[in-house]
Amino acid sequence: MQHDHGYFEGDQIGSIGDLRLWRRILAFILPQWRWVAGAVLLSFVVTGAGLTLPRLLQVAIDRYLIDETLPIEQRLAGVAELASIFLLFVVIGFVANFFQVTVLEWTGQRIMHALRQRLFTHVVRLDLTFFHSHPVGRLVTRLTNDIQNMYEMFTSVIITLFNEGVRLAAILVILFWMNAGLALILSLTFPVMLVITYWFGRLSRDVFREIRSHLAGINAFIQEAVGGMSVIQLFLRESDIRKRFGSLNDRYYRAAYRQIRIFGIFVPLIEVLSSMSMALIVWYGGREILDDRMTIGILTAFISYMRLFFQPIRELSQKYSIVQSAMASAERIFHLLEVKDALPAASAPVRIADVRGDIAFTNVEFAYEPGRPVLRGLSFRLMQGETLAIVGATGSGKTTVISLLERFYDPISGRIELDGTDLRHLDTHWLREQIGLVMQDVFIIPGTLRQNVLLDRELPERELQEMIRLSQLSGVVRALPEGLETKIGEGGSDLSAGQKQLLALARVLVRNPRILVLDEATANVDTQTEMLVEQAISAVLSNRTSIVVAHRLSTIRRADRILVMEQGRIVEEGSHEDLMLLGGLYSHLQSLQNGAQLSQRS
Repeated sequence: MQHDHGYFEGDQIGSIGDLRLWRRILAFILPQWRWVAGAVLLSFVVTGAGLTLPRLLQVAIDRYLIDETLPIEQRLAGVAELASIFLLFVVIGFVANFFQVTVLEWTGQRIMHALRQRLFTHVVRLDLTFFHSHPVGRLVTRLTNDIQNMYEMFTSVIITLFNEGVRLAAILVILFWMNAGLALILSLTFPVMLVITYWFGRLSRDVFREIRSHLAGINAFIQEAVGGMSVIQLFLRESDIRKRFGSLNDRYYRAAYRQIRIFGIFVPLIEVLSSMSMALIVWYGGREILDDRMTIGILTAFISYMRLFFQPIRELSQKYSIVQSAMASAERIFHLLEVKDALPAASAPVRIADVRGDIAFTNVEFAYEPGRPVLRGLSFRLMQGETLAIVGATGSGKTTVISLLERFYDPISGRIELDGTDLRHLDTHWLREQIGLVMQDVFIIPGTLRQNVLLDRELPERELQEMIRLSQLSGVVRALPEGLETKIGEGGSDLSAGQKQLLALARVLVRNPRILVLDEATANVDTQTEMLVEQAISAVLSNRTSIVVAHRLSTIRRADRILVMEQGRIVEEGSHEDLMLLGGLYSHLQSLQNGAQLSQRS
């Protein structure tokens, strides 16, 4: 596992005032502009209905409740009429708010669906070099937590900010229209609230970013811990893992607690300001009423508007922190979308009409890290239908050869050609369709055995059964309770190593590629299962250009030619018999293998 510092993120914070970010965000909103416009129109209805209620209350008090000159019947009828209108506006506000929330949620889901789909599609197209330097947990955080932050901003912030902004401006206009003196008193607290809100926004921005960073660390750590659970338990590292997770979890807890303390200070401060403003307004308004310059209805409505005035301020300040957090997430998401594939696509990708399977490596140099070459001037040629075995000690560059052939990487210098065409000029997706790769570790998808063999391909049942027979998978199918329809566990936990290899060979037969690559395909199987695997390999190798990376003599002897690699170079080449007579590195490797086998048998 990585050190803790490897999990934490050093990306830009992302600012609310970053116009570049807003332009990119708007690119995802614009396709839904009709629904967003509908939500904006509904916000005017919600705001208008809410601001009408205090005015109705004022009319009811001044015109009917305290005016004793009117007959009691007229006063009761007026109050009943205003109560009906009041109820009508409540219903209108409720209905408009219901549809606004529904439209926003639906629109937000569509926007996030498009963003998540685009981000995931971009990630799966990146080259393997990218995944070597980016922890899985960080990528999971991008596709889950960061997307969720953006969703919260779309659904509960953007329209809310618009709603509250419109409401705040409307309330100020109404208050000055009702009584300029009371409105000026209320305005005295406005600068103080702005300072408090700005302070709150800065503190919450930093703590939100810290929380997201620690959450990314937890995601990455859990992913690696669960993925390597067998190794953790085998080496009795449970206690160490618990301590390290406890450390990560404690950092997250402390950051979340700091956020709670900030909210715990901010919310009471706003309430104190609201109460102080209320006291000033009651004092001033009471004097105005006693001096007969204001009615009780106006003061009552004013107090109601004042309560509505402080609500948007609380909402705007709290939403500010959510927007800031979402902008930080947007910065990270778009930063990931800007990552370019290290493997440049051909401007006019080529697809060879009739693939023969001739492969040529010419003076190939390659290094995963600068200054540490893995392949040094590698050159060899493989003709149509020929089987080539590559052997060598660990780290000699065998698997790198396969990775270059699949074009997971490009060589630093030199050329790799298929039928005389440089791989860099070929359609990469088409190229990988032409190569069947059977690795030591077989990837099993959660699903049925049939789905794992076909991998979404269509094949007549008779042909599928023939492929299963040739790959020696028939015995496995018969042993399973539901045959091909048996669900095998995630990661293939229900299959042995040998059965996984037979499954992988069946996949190759279904694909019917022109080139076959076996990378230590028999390394983890027992002797009895090896016989089945060898029979399946014989069927798979038939009439195909093949590269076999293996240590077992039974697999190597089948090759037409053997390359012996050491430190990225070919040091020996020839048939098994010729290399054994030579008495060089190949003969030494075989002697070590035979000695190890004799030791195991004894």
